Amino acid sequence: MPATLTRRRWKPLALATSAVLVGLTLPALTATPAGATTTAYDDTYYADAIGKTGPSLKSSLHTIISDQTTISYSAVWTALKVTDQDPNNSNNVKLLYSGISRSKSLNGGATGNWNREHVWAQSHGDFGTSAGPGTDLHHLRPEDVQVNSIRGNKDFDNGGSSFTNSGGSLTDSNSFEPRDAVKGDVARMILYMAVRYEGGDSWPDLEPNDAVTNGSVPYHGRLSVLKQWNDEDPPDAFEENRNQVIYDTYQHNRNPFIDHPEWVESIW
Repeated sequence: MPATLTRRRWKPLALATSAVLVGLTLPALTATPAGATTTAYDDTYYADAIGKTGPSLKSSLHTIISDQTTISYSAVWTALKVTDQDPNNSNNVKLLYSGISRSKSLNGGATGNWNREHVWAQSHGDFGTSAGPGTDLHHLRPEDVQVNSIRGNKDFDNGGSSFTNSGGSLTDSNSFEPRDAVKGDVARMILYMAVRYEGGDSWPDLEPNDAVTNGSVPYHGRLSVLKQWNDEDPPDAFEENRNQVIYDTYQHNRNPFIDHPEWVESIW
């Protein structure tokens, strides 16, 4: 007589495994923050920030990165030709939102030129182009003149429609979504500005929020989306090199969220 087959119900792997391992002692697991990084600057430049979180971390980073050499707005032209040089063509710069490689010599205000895009829109706090937030290379990037105009002073968010030379970026009536390859770059630039400019050095106190209608107030959004972009698009070689060039050659301060993207979640 054939053996009677007993139908077994499927068990979740975790339950089945625990049944097998009854009586065994497993090693303790130590949680590591997602994406945690270490850098050559942790024992020197970031020494006063390591191990801190929340407001304490933000305050320490503000003190660290405020030790900065400022440059003039006219000097930004020359600097961007170095910080944003196309790694595949030393005669060109790489435009932020459109991803186009364009001749360094085509800087200006005409159609077909590239100009100086303030990623933290200068009207969000009305800081203009004076030395300080208006000339800070950590958020100034080359961009096509017309694309720069389309972005305007819109906050950042998901959604919208394509446009000429968009490179995959999108826009709608009240927000702008950069192409996927630089979403994290944009987030880290905005959050750098929020830590660097805290209102104590004659400049407005810049802060992120979750709005897309900020206009002229010193806020920039949308924070929840910027945090998502920081996670989805970690720093790449271009962004890391840019941070290093600004530190070594121009401002002598760093964007801490390029070195430690996990600090975004630690603060916000």
